Amino acid sequence: MNLLEVVLKGGWVMLFIFIASLVAITIIVDRYLVIKKSRSNIPVFLVKIRGLLKKNDIDSAINFCLEFKTPTANIVKKGLKKIRFGHERVKEAIESAGRQEINKLEKGLSVLATIAGVAPLLGFLGTVTGMISAFMKIEDLQGAANPSDLAGGIWEALLTTAFGLAVGIIAYSFYNYLVNAINKFVLDIEIVSNDVVDIVEDMHNSNNKLNLEEE
Repeated sequence: MNLLEVVLKGGWVMLFIFIASLVAITIIVDRYLVIKKSRSNIPVFLVKIRGLLKKNDIDSAINFCLEFKTPTANIVKKGLKKIRFGHERVKEAIESAGRQEINKLEKGLSVLATIAGVAPLLGFLGTVTGMISAFMKIEDLQGAANPSDLAGGIWEALLTTAFGLAVGIIAYSFYNYLVNAINKFVLDIEIVSNDVVDIVEDMHNSNNKLNLEEE
């Protein structure tokens, strides 16, 4: 029996579970690839951006962020564009950009969490409706039904519970994995952001000191 036959045997509830499983797989694959790309080469980026900032080469740092094309680079770029307004504005811009990038990474996770909770319930619903159908068959046969008359309907009904639990377990496991991966990425962002803000603050203080000495 192939997957399509199983879905058809499970009835209309199984169809909803199957659709939910396809949505869950799509979200899992998409978020995994996005998060993996976002966390790639962060140490390399940090070393390069730190070197450019210490040379006070802001334009090259911004251009490097444009070339790097990662959420971390995008966050730093938005901060550096506010550097002429002082390190406080840089910090605010980085924090705002960070929230936006994290929201982008979390896109679809609420749907995945919903599927993890709803899929097992749909499975139980399918089993209940299947058992109702089985008992209705007993009534139609006026109690003369034998085990073979009911076995098919019962195992078909139980298919929805098995399938629903499987989808729920997989969706919940990957939801936790993705949330943990995003949390680790947030820590990486904080490290890079704090480093950039500290360097910008040192640059700002150095420039103020030079101005005072010239006066």
